[in-house]
Amino acid sequence: MEEKELKALITLLDDDDTEVKTHVEEKIISLGTQTIPFLEEQWETSFNPEVQRRIEDMIHILQFELLQERLTDWKENESANLLKGAWLIATYQYPDITFEEVNKEFEQVYYEVWREFKEDLTPSDQVKVLNSVIFNKLRFRANTKNFHSPANSMINVVLESKRGNPITLCMIYLLITQKLDLPVFGVNLPNLFILTYKQGDKQFYINVFNKGLVFSRDDINSYIEHLGLPMQEFFYQPCDHIDIILRCLRNLVVSFEKLGEYQKSDEMKLLIAKLDHR
Repeated sequence: MEEKELKALITLLDDDDTEVKTHVEEKIISLGTQTIPFLEEQWETSFNPEVQRRIEDMIHILQFELLQERLTDWKENESANLLKGAWLIATYQYPDITFEEVNKEFEQVYYEVWREFKEDLTPSDQVKVLNSVIFNKLRFRANTKNFHSPANSMINVVLESKRGNPITLCMIYLLITQKLDLPVFGVNLPNLFILTYKQGDKQFYINVFNKGLVFSRDDINSYIEHLGLPMQEFFYQPCDHIDIILRCLRNLVVSFEKLGEYQKSDEMKLLIAKLDHR
């Protein structure tokens, strides 16, 4: 459809007939995500609040469709790239942020760690260096005051504010260790996401939410017993990147529900259904 025809459709959003407006919206949405830039331009030039609201709704619907497409493609072709998965989640709230912008922020954090890192250190000393730079020098912290804020699950916000929840702080820590070629992986504990350093027979765990506290399998046993849950092997072993992104989305379901934003929590559930179909 030519731009002239699209503009003609937009003018009909001011029609008195509700059916006409609904038909126009359905027609524009059916044209797909390529119409987003045009709609954004029309929003900026419109002086009618009602038309602007309808355009905003269409943009959101199309942006959410685009996010679903991108997330499905990431799952099928790029799940090795955890940062890209985290960026895709952030585009739900910040649709204009680019992967390049997020990657640039992350690279600055990685560079600070890389400057002080030495490969010939023991695993425990490597973790001490990581903890020293990430938590003491760069001052990344758990956001305990606003624990359930959706912003804690947005990688761009966490990289900027240096405040996050267990999953996003673990993602940043994990991404750094991956670039350093360390055998560090995510672990899906109930109520708490952690990391594990696992190489051959050597394995220990890292609680990034508690400034990189190192602990053992026995500590996990005590934690599971305290929760009154049966022991399951996946509580101790690495999970994949899809599981990590799913955990992040589940956090957002809770965050949006606590804010009473049930449409957003429902959309997170749709994203979970897309990713969790394996």
